[in-house]
Amino acid sequence: MSVLFVEQLTTIDFSYLCPERGLVGETWLVDVALTGELNDEGMVFDFGHVKKEIKSMIDSYADHALLVPARHEQISVVEHEGEREAHLNLIKGGQVFCKAPSQAILPLPVTEITPELIRPLLEQHVLAGLPDNVRGIEMQLYPESIEGPYFHYSHGLKKHKGDCQRIAHGHRSQIKIFVDDQRRSDLEQQIASDWSDIYLATREDLKDSKNIQGLTHLTFSYTAIQGRFELQVPERICYLVDTDTTIELIAAHLSEIVGLKSPGSQTKIIVNEGYCKGAISVFAA
Repeated sequence: MSVLFVEQLTTIDFSYLCPERGLVGETWLVDVALTGELNDEGMVFDFGHVKKEIKSMIDSYADHALLVPARHEQISVVEHEGEREAHLNLIKGGQVFCKAPSQAILPLPVTEITPELIRPLLEQHVLAGLPDNVRGIEMQLYPESIEGPYFHYSHGLKKHKGDCQRIAHGHRSQIKIFVDDQRRSDLEQQIASDWSDIYLATREDLKDSKNIQGLTHLTFSYTAIQGRFELQVPERICYLVDTDTTIELIAAHLSEIVGLKSPGSQTKIIVNEGYCKGAISVFAA
């Protein structure tokens, strides 16, 4: 038996439901190792196919989806024809409700979303689509090791033609702030704290505001190429902007609100959208 491995084959950008934290945006890196017999080409599996086929199977399973730990007592999932509804009662009060096309919500037979619990489910999913000579698969799922402040955010991009249109997907994002070329870790930490487990929403997608369990909840909805999306979350975890929430517009918004506090200075924001990608914005008040 031989082993083929690929480190950091891909990343999974997603959101998940958590009774303690609410709606959490996350990014995991994925390492893959395949065990099997050599084929006629002297390979366990062609590296080119690993990068394309296995990445595609991982992406179609969990990337840009809302992962739901369906066995948690605070969570329920309802199936409709072509749609799913997920409902979470938060321990701190309030609720999260999401209704979306089925492929945008992934209910899983676990009580919480962790790399250790999701790994065997993803391994089983991918192994089923591999050639017979591949006898086993082992994955490592893990967040990037980030030095400095970062935040978890969820959002949806209704104009996007791909899976970013899903209303509840997210990222784990590092932030760097420079004022007149000086790194400002204090400002980075403030943004990271203010935006901890935040839902970034476009104001025009806000459809309703109501009191539930004594707390104000906001309802967002829109129709995109994949179908109709709806999300209801406590107001306390929302941050509204007047634009879409692409990473470029997020960076521009942050550079402006930070820059206006330092008139006469130049502010540069570097903000990641998950792993090794993001946007830079410069603002001079």
